[in-house]
Amino acid sequence: MATRERRKLEKTLKPHWVWAIAFGSAIGWGAFVLPTDWIGQAGPVGVVLGLLLGAALMMIIGVSYGFLIEKFPVTGGEFAYAYIGFGRRFAFMAGWFLTLGYICIVALNASALALLAKFLFPDFVQTGNMYTVAGYDVSMIQIAIASLALIVFALLNIRGASFSGQTQFVFSLILIAGIVLLGIGAIMTDGPSVSNISPGFTPDQTALASILTILAIAPFAYVGFDNIPQTAEEFEFEPKKAFSLIIWSLLAAGLAYSAMILITASTMPWQQLLAMINDTQSVWGTGDAIESYLGRAGVFIIAVAVCMGIFTGLNGFYISASRLTFAMGRARILPDSFRRLHPKYKTPYVGILFTMAICLVAPWFGREALLWVVDMSSTGVAIAYFFCTATAYKFFRWSENSKAENEASTVSPGRKLLSLIGMISSIGFLVLLLLPWSPAALGKESYIALGVWIIIGIVFYLLNAKRYNEISRKEMNYLILEKEEI
Repeated sequence: MATRERRKLEKTLKPHWVWAIAFGSAIGWGAFVLPTDWIGQAGPVGVVLGLLLGAALMMIIGVSYGFLIEKFPVTGGEFAYAYIGFGRRFAFMAGWFLTLGYICIVALNASALALLAKFLFPDFVQTGNMYTVAGYDVSMIQIAIASLALIVFALLNIRGASFSGQTQFVFSLILIAGIVLLGIGAIMTDGPSVSNISPGFTPDQTALASILTILAIAPFAYVGFDNIPQTAEEFEFEPKKAFSLIIWSLLAAGLAYSAMILITASTMPWQQLLAMINDTQSVWGTGDAIESYLGRAGVFIIAVAVCMGIFTGLNGFYISASRLTFAMGRARILPDSFRRLHPKYKTPYVGILFTMAICLVAPWFGREALLWVVDMSSTGVAIAYFFCTATAYKFFRWSENSKAENEASTVSPGRKLLSLIGMISSIGFLVLLLLPWSPAALGKESYIALGVWIIIGIVFYLLNAKRYNEISRKEMNYLILEKEEI
């Protein structure tokens, strides 16, 4: 029998709140801040095709998530799935890389709020410039804005999952309304035109290279749908609904991204738009594009929408980072403090405060330096996707005559094929990111950041390995999965 205490989270989350956590986290600030950057890399049609193909591959990966959530509705997500399929060492690897990804995205969302303030109130935000990092001016005002957002959303998350879920749903509805209004404005006004989207791809590379460039960032663009398994222990509904929530959140995110790309590119010939942005050294090209046909009213609409995207990103990834570190603390690979629950709100508040503390350092290094780390974090997300799909692959058999990899395996050739495609897709994402000659390869700074994180992880594991590995298999099963036998 297990002897160690296993603390549990309360079941308070409704289905539409969970959908909003996934959708809002996947969209975040990226749909409103990055369109001109992506268009410059691949052309508008290349970006849309790359993002939609990425959403389709994420849905295939989502099949594995849906199955594992239904079978193991516990907090921890990929950490738990890697443990089931490959044991505790690989579970730590998946959890370590995913923790980095979640924390980086929290920090980047906070910095996006400072970027928005810099666009709306440039003179005010630039007062108190202190120094420059990688060509980006760091001011005291920007640091204060990002830090305030991090502190406020940490406190909101400590108040409980149900409060976070309700606010996330409201933020998501406002975000969608903002995109709809911008789309209506583009249709009804004179400036925007479909002809401005031509040429569909960047002239300096092939259409395939353009699509692959965007496809490689799909793990980053859609990271957020995997927040659903992180909250599985808190569902107040049947876990089998999780798969449909994953599919609907990815579909909505893919359409939202595509809409903002097409709206932005239609405002004027997109190569002219990019030239204008470069000439003026604009801090927010998408905002300039919207202002060109809707004026300050358009800036207000997109400012509200991007605020909602930032808020949903902060909220969603605070939830995920804290649940993941809670699960790892419960398994005794992180210090015991991570498995503590708030005495009043019953939330994993130590993980929330830990995430906040790490992220409060980020604004001092400037946005460009932070982007290097975030680019690298896509690697960690792809690794987590691989472990999930590979574990699901082990649970399915091609036929009755196939050799069973475990006693609980199910004959399901369709789902086994989809989990195999998910595994191949995850490896493909890693190849696109890590091979130097890939059109989407990481930059030198991102490789360095990745190496540093790996070294820190090795040191951290070695320091904690004795306690982690001395726990028996049955007891570890209980701590991670709430059952002694898998």
